[in-house]
Amino acid sequence: MDRIRKALDLARLERAQSPVEGGRGEEAIAASLKATALSGAASAPSAAIVYTRTRVFTPSPSILEANRVMNPGTADPGAVAFRMLRTQVLQRMDANNWRSLAIFSPGDRDGKTTTAINLAVSLASDRRHTVLLVDFDFKRPSVAARLGLSPQSGADDVLLGAANVEDSLYHVEGFERLIILPARNSHMNSSEILAGPRSREIVGELRNRYPERIIIFDLPPVLYADDALAFAPLVECGLVVAAEGRTRRNDLVRTIELLHKTPLVGTVLNRAADAPRGY
Repeated sequence: MDRIRKALDLARLERAQSPVEGGRGEEAIAASLKATALSGAASAPSAAIVYTRTRVFTPSPSILEANRVMNPGTADPGAVAFRMLRTQVLQRMDANNWRSLAIFSPGDRDGKTTTAINLAVSLASDRRHTVLLVDFDFKRPSVAARLGLSPQSGADDVLLGAANVEDSLYHVEGFERLIILPARNSHMNSSEILAGPRSREIVGELRNRYPERIIIFDLPPVLYADDALAFAPLVECGLVVAAEGRTRRNDLVRTIELLHKTPLVGTVLNRAADAPRGY
């Protein structure tokens, strides 16, 4: 734990000394979590959303539990942690009028996709926003599988021109304000797909369609492929996920260095052994 925190302190210092271009940089904040997240704040009620064209699917509770997808309304420590994360992320994003967030990690099995899903679920429970979770991890797409969905078309089909966005969106029943744009297949040339003009066009479309919508992008690990770095210029900010006992200090520092042009709203330390367990 101590070596990871030292790495975070070093990364914060280095980012503070090297501001992001254009004045958009924010010093990364460190958030210690147990195994799954953070969140938080109440908001005014709004009318229920009726989905017409968007496909609706009902996830199996057993699949959600097996994949550690939290129920945002419970007092479970994981759900409480994600509510804390939600509050911190919203404060940073609202202060800069940002609406698109990428989830980064140094390597695989750091908890990146689990964090992306649970943060999206928690953000969607804040009734001021709708949330779109986009699976752009074309190396190893897993958002759909984690939710028990077998999509007929997905984000990869959209970027390859084989499907429209509207035909590839899915509403997760039980999470009223959450929509997902899953990916179906892995692709060898995924970084070229993400850096291409079609990707820029689709991201612009997603960002401009609903001003109150927050978009979360799940991307491949930063140090395993160039996909995340190729796509990073298309998002407004990022969140880095590291895992205690797995993420190496040098890998975390290198990841934050490579993302120096992307404002970071925070760093999540996943699987923290000394995370708070009660009030």
